[in-house]
Amino acid sequence: MRALTIPGTPLPFERSGGMFEVFKPLIKAADGLTLGQVCSVTGLEPSTVQNWVKRGFVARPVQKKYRERQLARILLISSLRESMKIDSIGELMKMVNGSANDEADDIISEEKLYDYFCEAVLKISDSRTTDCAGEIISNVISSYSGPTGEAKERLELALSVMLSAYVSALYKKEAEEKFNEMIKKVNNEQEN
Repeated sequence: MRALTIPGTPLPFERSGGMFEVFKPLIKAADGLTLGQVCSVTGLEPSTVQNWVKRGFVARPVQKKYRERQLARILLISSLRESMKIDSIGELMKMVNGSANDEADDIISEEKLYDYFCEAVLKISDSRTTDCAGEIISNVISSYSGPTGEAKERLELALSVMLSAYVSALYKKEAEEKFNEMIKKVNNEQEN
């Protein structure tokens, strides 16, 4: 299996603790991240992030700084965009936490959602199949206690969608790499 990156970034995936913990010291030290810093961490173009904010998928930055909540949402969207339409991702995030600009309707912090997602990715990455996704997700969120009775079920469904999309993107990338290998091999054979 190939080396993984932290979902939503080009950074190496460390197999320890909550993934969002990696970003907290950066955000705290700078009292938030500028758009340029967010783009450096995620590998996204500034116009992409600004578009997501404009469309309401990500909360507006405060004094041009992105805090934990916004970065976690950006990382989640970035993790899913290879295999889901951006509008579908926005709708999924809305079903989990309502409006990006209103924390009062959240069933879980964006940072914790990102950590749950990363933990599930870590546990499923070795098998590269979603056959055991339900069990993995149940295990990952076993300590979760939401504001309403249906919150845990909603979170479970959302993580199931997210995990399936992420694994699908891995398969797509692998298929593209194998196809490119095949092209090189056929071209080399034709040259000889």
